[in-house]
Amino acid sequence: MKRLRRHGHESQRDRLKQELFQFNKTVEHGFPHQPSALGYSPSLQLLAIGTRSGAIKLYGAPGVEFMGLHDENAAVTQVHFLPRQVELVTLLDDNSLHMWTLRAHKGLSELLEIGRFTLTGPPGAPPSVTRVTAVLAHSSGELLLLGTEGGHVFIVEVPGFRELEERNISLDQISSSVPNDYIGRRNLEHVEALQENPVNPNQVVIGYGRGLMVIWDLKKRCAVQHIPATQQLESVWWTEDGSYILSSHSDGSYCRWMVGEEDMNEEEEKSDIPYGHFPCKAISKIVQLSTKEGPPFLVFSGGMPRASYGDRHCITVIHGKTHVALDFTSRIIDFFVIRGGQQHTEDPSALVVLVEEELVAIDLQTEGWPVIQAPYLVPLHSSAITCSHHISVIPLKLWERIIAAGHLQNTHYSKKPWPITGGQNLAPDPPQRDLLLTGHEDGTVHFWDASGVCLYPLYKLSTAGVFHTDADPNDNMNQGTEGEWPPFRKVGCFDPYSDDPRLGIQKIHLCKYSGYLTVAGTAGQILVLELNDEAAEQTVEAKVVDLLQGQEGFRWKGHTQLDVREEPVLFPPGFQPFALVQCQPPAVVTALTLHSEWKLVAFGTSHGFGVYDYQQKNSVLIKCTLNPSDQLAMEGPLSRVKSIKKSLRQSFRRIRRSRVSLRKHHANNAAKLHDANARLEAELAEMELAPVQRKIEARSSDDSFTGLVRMLYFADTFLSDSSHHTPSLWAGTNGGCVFAYMLRFPPVEHRADEPVTAHPAKEIQLMHRAPVVGIVVLDGRGTPLPEPLEVAHDLARSPDMQGSHHLLVISEEQFKVFTLPKVSAKMKLKLTAVDGSRVRRVGVAWFGSSRSEDYGENGLLVLTNQGDVHVVSLPAVKMQVHYPCIRREDVSGIASCVFTKHGQGFYLISPSEFERFSLSTRHLVEPRCLVEPPPQSGTSTQHRPRPAYRNASQDGGHDAESGARCVMEHALLNDEKVLQEIQKSLEADQMTFLENNVKSAVA
Repeated sequence: MKRLRRHGHESQRDRLKQELFQFNKTVEHGFPHQPSALGYSPSLQLLAIGTRSGAIKLYGAPGVEFMGLHDENAAVTQVHFLPRQVELVTLLDDNSLHMWTLRAHKGLSELLEIGRFTLTGPPGAPPSVTRVTAVLAHSSGELLLLGTEGGHVFIVEVPGFRELEERNISLDQISSSVPNDYIGRRNLEHVEALQENPVNPNQVVIGYGRGLMVIWDLKKRCAVQHIPATQQLESVWWTEDGSYILSSHSDGSYCRWMVGEEDMNEEEEKSDIPYGHFPCKAISKIVQLSTKEGPPFLVFSGGMPRASYGDRHCITVIHGKTHVALDFTSRIIDFFVIRGGQQHTEDPSALVVLVEEELVAIDLQTEGWPVIQAPYLVPLHSSAITCSHHISVIPLKLWERIIAAGHLQNTHYSKKPWPITGGQNLAPDPPQRDLLLTGHEDGTVHFWDASGVCLYPLYKLSTAGVFHTDADPNDNMNQGTEGEWPPFRKVGCFDPYSDDPRLGIQKIHLCKYSGYLTVAGTAGQILVLELNDEAAEQTVEAKVVDLLQGQEGFRWKGHTQLDVREEPVLFPPGFQPFALVQCQPPAVVTALTLHSEWKLVAFGTSHGFGVYDYQQKNSVLIKCTLNPSDQLAMEGPLSRVKSIKKSLRQSFRRIRRSRVSLRKHHANNAAKLHDANARLEAELAEMELAPVQRKIEARSSDDSFTGLVRMLYFADTFLSDSSHHTPSLWAGTNGGCVFAYMLRFPPVEHRADEPVTAHPAKEIQLMHRAPVVGIVVLDGRGTPLPEPLEVAHDLARSPDMQGSHHLLVISEEQFKVFTLPKVSAKMKLKLTAVDGSRVRRVGVAWFGSSRSEDYGENGLLVLTNQGDVHVVSLPAVKMQVHYPCIRREDVSGIASCVFTKHGQGFYLISPSEFERFSLSTRHLVEPRCLVEPPPQSGTSTQHRPRPAYRNASQDGGHDAESGARCVMEHALLNDEKVLQEIQKSLEADQMTFLENNVKSAVA
């Protein structure tokens, strides 16, 4: 009976876990790392980006996002959508082709890989024969034309990837039709470009590397025209009326060729070098689009004068007399132009450019061609991210004020909406407003709307204006001057260069109820800011705090502090600084917290911690924690060579020791492993195992940085006796020490005049001296204390001050609960791992039940150095669930992780991307979208004849049979609704097949 009751209790607990906890990686925010290919579907209005790591990402209207990953660890080199279909093809640099589809399942679309293909040449042929260099997705949606390094063009039927050998275009066929005088002078080289005639799908132009272009008729299977260009070919564009072909070349020129029935002479080649006459770089891509009235748009990338501007990344747009060279800060990957209107028949409306570090959309219909603000793919790393801070459930008033301040910063953006609008976003509206704040190397703080799938920029705060820096605001080498040639215009927001690395933001704390914000930086600066809806000119005075407290024998060897501007500074609407604390020595601020109800800010560095009263602009407490033997703490981050060498030596010694012990125990362990596993399985059925706990290693007090402050926490709790609760500050250090200070406030009427005082109350030294990474006070109900002002705004229940409080101290090694005010140990939980896990991040979260709106539990979120995420129950401090989340080798990802108050988290998977994950069954933010196939007939395609791509000798029966097979292949890729339509199409094909047979029989 006892065992049954226990199992019943366990199953009940397991059901509760299923209601509360569920791990999901939900969405990736930001800009893809190392993009390598771009694709666009005008019919689906979807954008696709391929990356060097083999990822493929699709974007449509805001909230419409899909992601896929190739099994091969190879870069995506090309992406092509099949016209008017929900399929796309990717080419990898290992020469493999992959077919993807957007399949509908339970009312939502999902991106799936449905086929892969690699060209195979004849036995003994060199790899260049089948090395794909150019891909053309034919307008029929049933063919791929693959140009190769060997000069051949292979024709492949899709989606089945069946090579139509009889339709292939060999180099010999081309060579035999080219004039002898051209062949005699040069080899054709690889296929550089493939383009289809916009008005005759039976014709394609094949462009070869040496310059020759051949117009090939797919129906007649012969060349109908040769265009003998003499320069190295880079790209080809066929104008929309089919009358001209544009070619761009390696010398910075482009040529216009008339399409006719007869071959051209070289003398008819009309070349234009836009930025000549000095040698120019290649024009890598050229596009010309007509307008209903007026001159066409000519857009091309590259072509800059090699000597003067060879390092610029430019796309030139020419429309009539308007000529602009858009100057980007990173390498151009690709671009495309969008036409306006539902049928994409209106004038060009937007130019979308993918560069290595951002995506930029230019409004071509508004004077001045301004940039359109992107709702996604925003470069989070416009300056390198140095820290993050998440705030849940933002009050509407604060939200609106931040948005209003952001709007004033964005007046240079176009008023036009985002031009990529494909798919339907079916995700419900976010239940709350969430903010993610990112601190950056250049001293800026970016505010992001993190409520939904799109991480949308709301506002940017810059702290550089408070200080004197080396940068001259008027010094901008990229600013175009009147009459400059080329006519440069700087676009994009990616700026990898920081004016001064000391400006870097290290810690952020925002109070969502009061609108007070505090940010701390690399050079020991702490700014306190408040939200102001009007611009204000004011002086920010620095309060210098000496954390060494006059100790002898220490000399700071690191960077100097930033010089504060003595003159008044005009601050725009938004967060404006009104108080500044400067730590001495000016070391990196390692801990920061704000209590807006008490008007206090606590800060810590590797030398100590302090409390600052920002109402009176006065110091309340200064405490030095520096160990007398710790000289490394005096060197700063710019003088770490010695410590790095020491760390490397220690690492190598540990590796050697571990290898020796592994050799000794390997034989014994291998023999015992099987028996141990068998015994373990038998015992699991009989008893409830205690978790395996690793041995905690005591650390020496002589270790470096023992005085570094890791954690600061304000709490109103019991320190002196169990009848009187008082405000307090708790500080945890790297050496396992916890300091508690009692704070005494004057009466409310004298708060502005009389000082706040701090008195030492408690000091705890953890036995194993493990770094303290978290401190939480639990009230009489075992609930974490509410945030400042949360109770005053009726958003949290008042803490229970009747029962006894408990102090939870989280070190890297264990979780330990102490009673208050006696500070006696009550319970502890060692980190349950045998592989050397250490706690890296902690956060308190509320887990609401997915089945009951009224039920929920508080839990402690824990991230380890192994990349595992744990949930620990409160106040019982028992392990609930754990999941692998981040690769243990991804040190920067683990260091960047930030938890939310509702069981979600963010971490950097690259310098430019956050991975979002959820541990809660109730709070889940993920894309939920649907992309429907476009109509197969439309006004823009009615005039186009169906291409005769099949063998002319095949009868109608074979055509019907092949068509039916293709239809059946498509049937496997769509939902039930589409299946019914395909069934009708299949029956129609069968009727055609019967009719043809009957006619032939009658004949």
